[in-house]
Amino acid sequence: MKTITSALVAAALALPSFGFASTAFVPPAPEIAGKAYYLIDYNSQQVLAARDPDSRIEPASLTKLMTAYLTFKALKEKRLTLEQTLTVSQRGWKTEGSRMFLDPKVPAKVEDLIKGMIVQSGNDACVTLAEAIAGSEDVFAQVMTQQAQKLGMKNTQFKNATGLPHEGHYTTVHDLGILAASLIRDFPEYYPIYSMKSFTYNNIQQPNRNLLLYRDPNVDGMKTGYTDTAGYNMVTSSHRDGRRVISVVVGTASPEARAVESSKLLNYGLQFFDTPKLYAANARVSDVSVYKGDAKVVPVGFASDVYATVAKGQAAKLKADMTTTQPLIAPIKAGQVVGKLVVSLDGKPLLERPVVALKAVDEGNFFSRLWDSLKLLLGWK
Repeated sequence: MKTITSALVAAALALPSFGFASTAFVPPAPEIAGKAYYLIDYNSQQVLAARDPDSRIEPASLTKLMTAYLTFKALKEKRLTLEQTLTVSQRGWKTEGSRMFLDPKVPAKVEDLIKGMIVQSGNDACVTLAEAIAGSEDVFAQVMTQQAQKLGMKNTQFKNATGLPHEGHYTTVHDLGILAASLIRDFPEYYPIYSMKSFTYNNIQQPNRNLLLYRDPNVDGMKTGYTDTAGYNMVTSSHRDGRRVISVVVGTASPEARAVESSKLLNYGLQFFDTPKLYAANARVSDVSVYKGDAKVVPVGFASDVYATVAKGQAAKLKADMTTTQPLIAPIKAGQVVGKLVVSLDGKPLLERPVVALKAVDEGNFFSRLWDSLKLLLGWK
């Protein structure tokens, strides 16, 4: 392995331009009146506060974040279209709990079903979409669980598309944080639906149950949930000054409580932390020597932007160490992982990201490969 010095991060940061506050004081996370909570910075993926993040909880209608994810995925893959109409089954029509009041005699547009699912939390919309995508809600639930595993939600299992109580239907606040961030990242074109304050269908207007949409101009989503056994749950996203934080609060006592407790977490994350961009996606950070290739070096960097979340005033203390695989032997594909970056603060690792080749390097000719083989054998550089 070859280590590239931490001076690289100083150049990338352009520290004087940030104008951070001089203080680095970060108080403890606020007391949250709920069963569990989780607060994450969207850009850096760093956890800012948590309590019982991996304890199993009943998600209630937060389940619909995954129902929406798979619906958006079906749209992206052109298995559904927004203008397409779907027949409402008897099962969908009769699903209990919150609903958008579908009529089994009137086909519903996919676009309306999505808004009914997100804004009105319609269980009838969820079942209708699930049946259209997977043939049945039971099969759809299996696909939901498979997708959860792909996203890294290791402690989640779905049994339905709605979040109605069901044995074996569970998740964690950690996993819900992963899901919320994935939904925003993978389907930004549909995320604005989560900021809609009301939706009217079948001449029935229903308000969005996310009270923070009406109170905080920085909040632009995401989803509420409630059952007698789960209590009042909410996943919320807030953005300010180029930053976005996502909170998950579950098991509160009332709709007001879940809004107040979520607001505490969001404001804590936005007030006491900063998230500078350290490196831009696909930007050359360094050149690394290549053996047996048609080029002697390959530019390396990162497949996505690299951010770090730190207490205000602490960015100047960030240090980075980048190690690359040695010897690096062609052929090398563009995007191939060739090392890792570790960013630390006060000697403690803060985040780790893979370093990738920004260009492909093919094998060199016979003579160059032979010469590099000799160099490697003799330990020459």
